[in-house]
This record gives sequence, structure tokens and C-alpha cells, in this order.
Amino acid sequence: MPSTNSIRNHALLTAALEGLELQKKRIDEQIQEVRSLLGKGRRGRPPGSNHQRGASRLSTAARRRIAAAQKRRWAEYRKSTASKAG
Repeated sequence: MPSTNSIRNHALLTAALEGLELQKKRIDEQIQEVRSLLGKGRRGRPPGSNHQRGASRLSTAARRRIAAAQKRRWAEYRKSTASKAG
């Protein structure tokens, strides 16, 4: 049976990986935008770009995974603080 520390570490690492992957995606998008600006003398978005201002870039499934991971982290935190207080 795995210890609670290994479960907590696994959940933390999983959440960290998801966050880093999101950051990587944003950075890749920014790199692509800069490359397109360097390659063209025009202003504005490139033709065929379907970017919507203010629209979420996360899928519903991704938001659910992130929410579930956060709920697990809070549950572990509450459990650890309850055991320290009692």
C-alpha cells in the first residue's frame, strides 16, 4: 500500500506537470506569433487565424482535470492540517 506522502507527491507532481504543459502551450503560441510578425510587414492577425479575444483556451475536459486535481490538493491539505491540530 503506498504511503500518503507518495500519493500526495504523485498528485502534486501531476498537477505541476499539467500547469507546466499549459505554460509551454502559451509560450509556444507566443513564439509562433513573434515568428509571424518577423516574417510579415503587415499588422494584425495572420489570415486564417481563428483566435477569439477573451475566449478560453482550455477544453472542458482540461478544466475538469485541473479542478479535480485542485480538489485533491485541498483535501490532502485539510487532512494534514487536521492531523497536526488534533
